[in-house]
Amino acid sequence: MNNILIVRLGAMGDIIHALPGTASLKRSFPAAHVTWVVEPRWAPLLENNGMIDRVVLFHRDDPASWNNTRKELRSRPYDLAVDFQGLMKSAIVAHLASPERIVGFAAGIVRERPASWFYSKRVKARSMHVVDQGLDLAAGAGATHQVNEFPLPSGAPEGVLPEKAFALACPLAGWTSKQWPLEHYESLAGMLRERLGMPLVLNGPPGSLPDISWAVRHESGIPGLIHATRRASLVIGVDSGPLHLAAALNRSGAAIFGPTDPARNGPRGGDFEVFRTAGVATTHRRGDVIDPSMRAISPEQVFAALAVRTGCHA
Repeated sequence: MNNILIVRLGAMGDIIHALPGTASLKRSFPAAHVTWVVEPRWAPLLENNGMIDRVVLFHRDDPASWNNTRKELRSRPYDLAVDFQGLMKSAIVAHLASPERIVGFAAGIVRERPASWFYSKRVKARSMHVVDQGLDLAAGAGATHQVNEFPLPSGAPEGVLPEKAFALACPLAGWTSKQWPLEHYESLAGMLRERLGMPLVLNGPPGSLPDISWAVRHESGIPGLIHATRRASLVIGVDSGPLHLAAALNRSGAAIFGPTDPARNGPRGGDFEVFRTAGVATTHRRGDVIDPSMRAISPEQVFAALAVRTGCHA
């Protein structure tokens, strides 16, 4: 195996979940040159990655990018392309490289069934968690050495962080329905400050956070988020990329779930107490209001989980 192409265009959590499968392929074929196609905003997740030799940027909203990506990919003859995304656009990107074979998920896992028309092999992943599904896909593509590795860059300082120990939270999510109410974060910040002497840092992309006085605002790009996560003593997360980043970096804290199922999307790595309201229905609809099941998880519950992880008891 000389050249392997990985296709996982976005987003943050999904890219992180695909890292162990990619690492398994590289460990199984250490001499292979591995290329990853990704959207530009997520490329910092793949920098200085010992499992990836080249990153190709794909600008999905630029019609010219399809041809430019095709030309760049065809500069190498690929023995194998693995589509970790399972969408028509990702399958087409894999096809543009003209590899000898394309491996992707079979029905039941593939997100858009027509994507599988492009595959030479369709893998029936039987695992529940998305990380394990990626490992199943890598095995189906020929990986014989499975590893649970999340090779991630060190990040870089952006903005100002507290010098002492702090708790980190990223309150935003791709779906509003997966967010925890901001007033719950405010209550939690007071508990952390008064009972543990620990400030709460809220992270988000530039311009995304409201003006607040009860927490430290830390707006940054991905390098700054990685750096802050590595420094954080505790992490509070919802089902979004920053939580999966924290788990991959072996942090500890609390994971708050509502409409999505932590058995499939929960933190893989670290030490997280997972909260989910009993009886809530699982849905992957992109709701535009906070789900009631998220509101039902109290700041007191979350604080208790965090306190235990500092050696204290609420």
